[in-house]
Amino acid sequence: MSFLDYLPVLLAAIAAIALFSLKNGRWNILALSLQYVAVFWLVLGVWPVGLAAAKLVSGWMAGVILGGAIPEESVLQINQQDQKETRFRVVLGLMIVLVSFVIAPGIATTIPGPVDILIGGTVLIGIGLLQLGMTADPLRIIFGLLTVLSGFEVFYAAIENSLIVVGLLSMITLGIAFIGSFISNKHQEETIL
Repeated sequence: MSFLDYLPVLLAAIAAIALFSLKNGRWNILALSLQYVAVFWLVLGVWPVGLAAAKLVSGWMAGVILGGAIPEESVLQINQQDQKETRFRVVLGLMIVLVSFVIAPGIATTIPGPVDILIGGTVLIGIGLLQLGMTADPLRIIFGLLTVLSGFEVFYAAIENSLIVVGLLSMITLGIAFIGSFISNKHQEETIL
């Protein structure tokens, strides 16, 4: 395999780490969009363009839905503690990427498919689970759920290319985004009161 085969894995890792470590809502939406571009690129290796494009469109639609839930006054004032936390999160994300490269050959014995797809799925699932475990903010939890789901979609793409499953996973992605937008808006209303 050449280095070009690992470019979507690199893009997925960068986007997932950015989504995990950044605190600005608008930058998180951009990272989510790049993450779904990486998912599209990874899935394109085993699926036709139409099925892979469904992943891209549903991910971008989820980003648009969640973008409406971000308050406009989400300008952050970065202090020394936030910089340390961001560095810590980046190091944790890089550790997940390293572990994903190490365990991918073992996963290849269980799940058939190209190694780059397995690495990409492992990176997304690992960073998504890490984000779910390290946050209490509703919007960041939704980002973690979408990251785990996109990693599962990459794994599943290596196994099956069923049109009905693609539609179902797209509906789940949009459902998570709608629920996340609703919960985030409710959380913002409660903090105002």
